[in-house]
Amino acid sequence: MLLLRHLFTILMLILPAMMLGNAYEDYIERYGGMAVEQMRLYGVPASITLAQGLLESAAGRSTLAMEGNNHFGIKCHKEWSGASMLRNDDAPDECFRVYDSPEDSFRDHSLFLRRQRYASLFDLAPTDYEGWARGLKKCGYATDPNYADRLISIIELYSLQDFDSDHLQRLEEGADFIHRNLLSRHAIRKSRGLHYVIAQPGDTYAGIAKELKLNKKKLMLYNDVDADGEIKAWEEVYLQPKHEEAPDDVAVATIGDGESMHSVAQRYGMRLYTLRRLNPDVADSPGARLRLR
Repeated sequence: MLLLRHLFTILMLILPAMMLGNAYEDYIERYGGMAVEQMRLYGVPASITLAQGLLESAAGRSTLAMEGNNHFGIKCHKEWSGASMLRNDDAPDECFRVYDSPEDSFRDHSLFLRRQRYASLFDLAPTDYEGWARGLKKCGYATDPNYADRLISIIELYSLQDFDSDHLQRLEEGADFIHRNLLSRHAIRKSRGLHYVIAQPGDTYAGIAKELKLNKKKLMLYNDVDADGEIKAWEEVYLQPKHEEAPDDVAVATIGDGESMHSVAQRYGMRLYTLRRLNPDVADSPGARLRLR
């Protein structure tokens, strides 16, 4: 009986991670062909399209994706005349585009990247996913300072670069190539002098500490966490103490949907207590505007 209870406890711990992992795999299976078609028509690497879709839409589960078919977090901008919806992002109640179908969203994403602002990206090889990821950040696609590293982590975890170079064979193989790469190790990255890894679906601090041979308590302390548990997918996990302050070029930030003050602190590599000290009367909820200095 004790063994059965033990097995039940273990199953309850791993099932959420398995379900989350499947959401990402299912997204790749469902939209992989669509991303390849966009690459053929417009030249945007399928790996980049898929990684952005996975990240921006939380594997198709975000409110924007489910209610507005917006898989890439594209805002209205002055040229948009279609339907729209308001969500919290860099500022409260920002205007985002609404589409009739995911196909429309994928096509509009490609057209969005064909604008002059992103012209330099198309000088890169379609297989240079790292160059594209860093180029998107440099061209201002996202304000997140670690946006490129998140995309690269997603691409390498799920081997999305295979869609760029040998996609026909991979699509025929189905999902097997995805499962073969689920045990990829975390790449150690560096930003503002801080070493960190990007959390993958189902990751815990205990698991990352064991993999990298680090002290779990210290790892949790570095990341302002009191108790171990599943880490928000694609969030930074710092391997050393964070900075006391945010980067010099960022003064304010908004807590986005599905985020918290902790998410913002991780994004900018700053201590959570500093953020709380600067915003003593601000609610820790989406839409809240935070001082970073």
